Amino acid sequence: MSEPRPSDRHDASDSDDTFAEIVDEETQRDPDLAVIEAGSRTLRAASGPPQGDEVPARPTDPEVDKALRAVEQELAGRWGETKLEPSVARIAALMDILGDPQRAYPSIHITGTNGKTSTARMIEGLLGAFELRTGRYTSPHVQSITERISLDGAPMDAERFVETYQDIKPYVEMVDAQQPYRLSFFEVLTGMAYAAFADAPVDVAVVEVGMGGSWDATNVIDSTVAVVTPISLDHTDRLGSTPGEIAVEKAGIIKQGATVILAQQPVDAAQVMLKKAVAADATVAREGMEFGVVSREVAVGGQLLTLRGLGGEYDNIFLPLYGAHQAHNAVVALCAVEAFFGIGAEQPGSLDADIVRKAFAAVISPGRLEVVRSSPTVILDAAHNPAGALAAAAGISEAFGFSRLIGVVGASGDKDVRGLLEAFEPIFAEVVITQNSSGRAMDADELAAVAVEVFGNERVQVEPRLDDALEAAITLAEEEDEYAGAGVLVTGSVITVGEARLLLGRH
Repeated sequence: MSEPRPSDRHDASDSDDTFAEIVDEETQRDPDLAVIEAGSRTLRAASGPPQGDEVPARPTDPEVDKALRAVEQELAGRWGETKLEPSVARIAALMDILGDPQRAYPSIHITGTNGKTSTARMIEGLLGAFELRTGRYTSPHVQSITERISLDGAPMDAERFVETYQDIKPYVEMVDAQQPYRLSFFEVLTGMAYAAFADAPVDVAVVEVGMGGSWDATNVIDSTVAVVTPISLDHTDRLGSTPGEIAVEKAGIIKQGATVILAQQPVDAAQVMLKKAVAADATVAREGMEFGVVSREVAVGGQLLTLRGLGGEYDNIFLPLYGAHQAHNAVVALCAVEAFFGIGAEQPGSLDADIVRKAFAAVISPGRLEVVRSSPTVILDAAHNPAGALAAAAGISEAFGFSRLIGVVGASGDKDVRGLLEAFEPIFAEVVITQNSSGRAMDADELAAVAVEVFGNERVQVEPRLDDALEAAITLAEEEDEYAGAGVLVTGSVITVGEARLLLGRH
């Protein structure tokens, strides 16, 4: 495996001069705010231009759009992501007939309950900054199915997505004919991702599990690094009713001799993970023990961090994402990349700090406390379980000084909606209940009945159509001068967030 490559370092005096100039420009503002503003702008400048939106719109070419819609329709005809038959037999058969493309490159495998996609994006950004070709497979998507498979930090374009599907389609049909059940929507997409990564070819794949671990379709890879983000209660009907029970399934991604990067966990979940690691002769690095967040402070557009990795401390890291949970995701991502390069085990030292800073300063994570409009400020967050909602609520309270916050909530019927609403209750002045277009969406009136129990009747408004709900929330945020600092948070489901993103003009 190649070692990290050095990059051109910025001249320290140039950065100091830039910092001083920005502070001078801000002399009419509060001095402390001016320094924070200067620090974050200087670090942004050092990182180069920000990455693109990474949420592709529909193809502009009518023929390409038609072909993509045909693929989407064929995939939609298969078992959806929530209908599962716990087995890797079908995906293993597909991999075998394709020549085991998933073994053509090393990989980092990510499981957990919350934070997987953001952590995957950070890992991808760090690896790319060290000049490695990356493939990233994440789910679900915010707006476009093509987001799920990324090459070199960008979603696969629609033409290549269609070509990849057509390439593996004959083999998918062969497996379908041989198995008791056809390959599912998620299994076909997983096969596409692994085939596309081998075809690229990539130097390393960053793979997020769909659900669980042991029998997840992604678990036909033998990753040298297994990442476990915080485990909490979600999909309890399939994975278990306690964090410890859920951890049993998620521990299935830990392979023989791997390195496990373990985020802070409930005690019972940590015990399960450590037991599995011992059985697999795996090396474990635990957040709060071998690595952690040393310090963080709110900055304009994000936060400034000092992280302790496996190879030492990395300071002055600007992360353009909000919330303590994203700082913890960042240190987990950092350690995953250190482990991938053998730092902390095979070799001493640390990663190039300048490269690490550049990579983190360019990170984006659509739909995760993402600001999509101002006057009033509208924020999107894909929190869909109580733990995610608590993290989002804390992040908003810390980073935004709203005098009044209006919630727009549309959730799936199979989630702990009461726990979700209770997590947001302290920060929502009022809540507009709605529903998205998914067949899994909870009926707005049913969700409103729960919301009334949590918030009281006077704080709940029902607008079944999402466009009407957005308009109602924005009107509530604007209605009185005393609430000039009001904002809107759209949340409850990735699908709700994706549809709101389109309605608000983010393509």
